[in-house]
Amino acid sequence: MMTQTEVTEQEQTSQSSIGSKENNLKVISDSYTTILEAIGEDPNREGLRDTPLRAAKAIQFFVKGYTDSLDVAVNSAIFSENTDEMVVVKNIEMFSMCEHHLVPFYGKVSIGYLPNKKVIGLSKLARIVEIYSRRLQIQERLTKEIALAVTEAVAPVGVGVVVEASHMCMVMRGIQKINSTAITSCMLGEFRDDPKTRNEFLTLVNK
Repeated sequence: MMTQTEVTEQEQTSQSSIGSKENNLKVISDSYTTILEAIGEDPNREGLRDTPLRAAKAIQFFVKGYTDSLDVAVNSAIFSENTDEMVVVKNIEMFSMCEHHLVPFYGKVSIGYLPNKKVIGLSKLARIVEIYSRRLQIQERLTKEIALAVTEAVAPVGVGVVVEASHMCMVMRGIQKINSTAITSCMLGEFRDDPKTRNEFLTLVNK
């Protein structure tokens, strides 16, 4: 189980290991050329001539969360507020990349928290989802990282996160179950300790 400190350290390590965008683009593009050759294609034919560069730009966008920082994303949107009622934002669209097969998984994220004298701008919850989903991920870790990020941002009484996603590694290959979805949750603080709080959150999410 990852702690807040481990998530922060992982974020700092990821950012420090990234070279310049232009240099990385060339490395990735050259790698795609090698892949095309390895599968028996001609990367110089008309339809594929620009594919390595296009694919390199696409993968950089898919994993752009590595260059994002939680502090930068949310520090101007934390507000003092004397409220203790649950805040829920649900059905936040999410796209990510499976780290096992490098194919997409996508779905929706619902986040709830109980404020502790501080609230975060609602759009920043979606921004947190974007930061951690735009990386190579597994759904279980993504769910936990989102919950820990909200905790780090506003130190709430409790946090709940539910993620429902379809995985292309289950749809396009392997068992090929087109209608399958995976649901993961992470409950921290009161959401874990108090069944009433947890049930209120899940009721709102499933409403």
